[in-house]
Amino acid sequence: MHTVDTICPFCGVGCGLRLHVGSGRVDSVAPVPGHPVSDGRLCAKGWNAAFAVEPQDRIRRPLLRAGRGWREADWDEALERVARAFEVALDERGPGGVGVISCARATNEDNYAAQKFARAVLGTHNVDHCARICHSPSVAGLRQTLGSGAMSNSMADVEQADLIVVWGADPTENHSVFGGRILRAKARGARLVVVDPRTTRLARVADLHLQLRLGSNITLVNAVLHCLFALGLEDRAYLEARVDGLEELRRHVAGTTPESVAAITGVTAEQVERFACMYAGARRAFLCYGMGITQYAHGTANVIALSNLALVCGHVGQSGAGINPLRGQNNVQGACDMGCLPNVYPGYQAVDDEAVRRTFAAAWGREQGAVAGLTSLQMTTAAREGGFGALMILGEDPVVTDPDQTHVRRALEALDFLVVVELTMTETAKLADVVLPAAAFSEKDGTFTNCERRVQRVRKAVDPPGDAIEDWRMLGRLAARMGYEGMGWRDAGAIFDEMASLAPPFSAMSWARLERGAGLQWPCDAGHPDGLAVLHQQHFPTASGRARLIPVAHTGPVEVPDREFPLAFTTHRLHYHYGCGSMSRKSPLLERETPDGVLFMNPRDVAAAGLHDHAPVGVRSRRGYLETRVIASEEMPEGLATMPYHFREAPSNRLTNDAQDPVTRMPELKACAVRVQALDHPPRTIDRIDADEGDGGGA
Repeated sequence: MHTVDTICPFCGVGCGLRLHVGSGRVDSVAPVPGHPVSDGRLCAKGWNAAFAVEPQDRIRRPLLRAGRGWREADWDEALERVARAFEVALDERGPGGVGVISCARATNEDNYAAQKFARAVLGTHNVDHCARICHSPSVAGLRQTLGSGAMSNSMADVEQADLIVVWGADPTENHSVFGGRILRAKARGARLVVVDPRTTRLARVADLHLQLRLGSNITLVNAVLHCLFALGLEDRAYLEARVDGLEELRRHVAGTTPESVAAITGVTAEQVERFACMYAGARRAFLCYGMGITQYAHGTANVIALSNLALVCGHVGQSGAGINPLRGQNNVQGACDMGCLPNVYPGYQAVDDEAVRRTFAAAWGREQGAVAGLTSLQMTTAAREGGFGALMILGEDPVVTDPDQTHVRRALEALDFLVVVELTMTETAKLADVVLPAAAFSEKDGTFTNCERRVQRVRKAVDPPGDAIEDWRMLGRLAARMGYEGMGWRDAGAIFDEMASLAPPFSAMSWARLERGAGLQWPCDAGHPDGLAVLHQQHFPTASGRARLIPVAHTGPVEVPDREFPLAFTTHRLHYHYGCGSMSRKSPLLERETPDGVLFMNPRDVAAAGLHDHAPVGVRSRRGYLETRVIASEEMPEGLATMPYHFREAPSNRLTNDAQDPVTRMPELKACAVRVQALDHPPRTIDRIDADEGDGGGA
């Protein structure tokens, strides 16, 4: 038995994970003592990480579709088939008809290779990943206001705060080790404000819970800003020295009195004023938020509104404060940093910048297009409309996690060619023409970047099962087969160093430095050779060096309840599960806690529908239908129902709306309308419903 220190593969907190290895497999795990992020702690998912990489049920060899089934192949045959399919698609449709969807669970090195393959080999900027449906509004919104779209502070800063604001997130469920930090800070005397439609665990212990109505975030923020200006609580010295746009914002919110918007927000004028006084009066106010802010058709505007609030009170640029998006997956920050987005190269360098394109063209030896590519949802829409040829999906399961599941499934089925790189046979992999076996986090070297911008080493502990290999290695082999020799790296360290040489925020990082320490936080460059824990201390990374206040107006959810669909519907995550469930549901311990999808409703709504706790129900939206069981929960306000999205048997995204934010194409996963009906039979899985109804959607 020996141990290998690495990083947990679940949420964006980035906890230190010690793997206990014996007989060529990971037998158990433990926390890394004294780790700067987790300080010797793990959540339930982290403690069960060994199950996530269990060799059982893993894809071991490349699989080629043969009729309705599969046959195994060697790498030469599989890569030849993939190469020829992409070449045919390029000949028939051009670079705009092919694309890559990378993986927020894979390493930085895998993601760098994925976007380089798209841009240098396929000649397209059609590259994206699940940040599109997670925190793309954070990147877009914060870049507009602050000049940088990442967490401004470090998670440990929450313990220096005298006020903590949690907005549209539930860290005790989703980021549990960080949620523990919040609870410890509260126990030591910090005040806590929670803004959420649900009465979450943190809301129950908060000093103030603003139980706003679904989709009313902007109106609530503008009412708070009105109070700040009316009471003279803005930080005038900070605003004068560091921020533009004050007078325009002041005029914009002048008519948004708390009394005038109480019916929209569901929050009383007294609560709004109390929060304004608490936030402005705090010495250090740490504001964090989650997908309850971003997953709206106005998600970018939501983020801008929160940034306005933090700037007006001067809570950006000091320790213990800031504006801090909580990233959901272990390397979603890193996948963005690596340029797995259709409009930026690694380090957030714009593809429409000619000088940037020249730099990458020279480094990669391939000319670069000047027009941004398609987002992941635009790629699936183009496929459904017959305008897309070939797509590679690495480690994502959009059939389960993307909105309007029926639309996604039909789009992938309409492709000329789909190749999926995966650990296990997911719902998306079942639709592929070729499935390639991937290596898990414990089977490769690399780096992850957590939500506080900390780049940390991931270390190989065991060999992959069968013929599985790293994503970057298979992409390099595929590139060579397609005539490009610029991806023949010797190891993950060579990839990281190439990336750092091209991306200014990482220019002072190196593989050797990361190997010696506990991670570095970008920007790590000549001005900050040891990284930077707190952004924006002296100036903002904008042309003027100043932040910008941007007025935004209330826009409600695209779809609201009506007589046909009387309940508002949203989605959330559970403490015991993660993503599409392909990792966490391999643990019998976690699966025991919540074995299948459930619908949460207020007890009064349950009674009004003639239901009882755990009754079987059918749930229908304008897009789809599923069956599950209802749980009566006082956490839920009347008129709102919610489901987790981890369960393929009852996928909540069969119901959700794909209406999109105009800036980022973020779909409105957090708000739609449904109706709930009693069933006279046990709930059927979605596969059984589709087989019985024969239409693939049940809408």
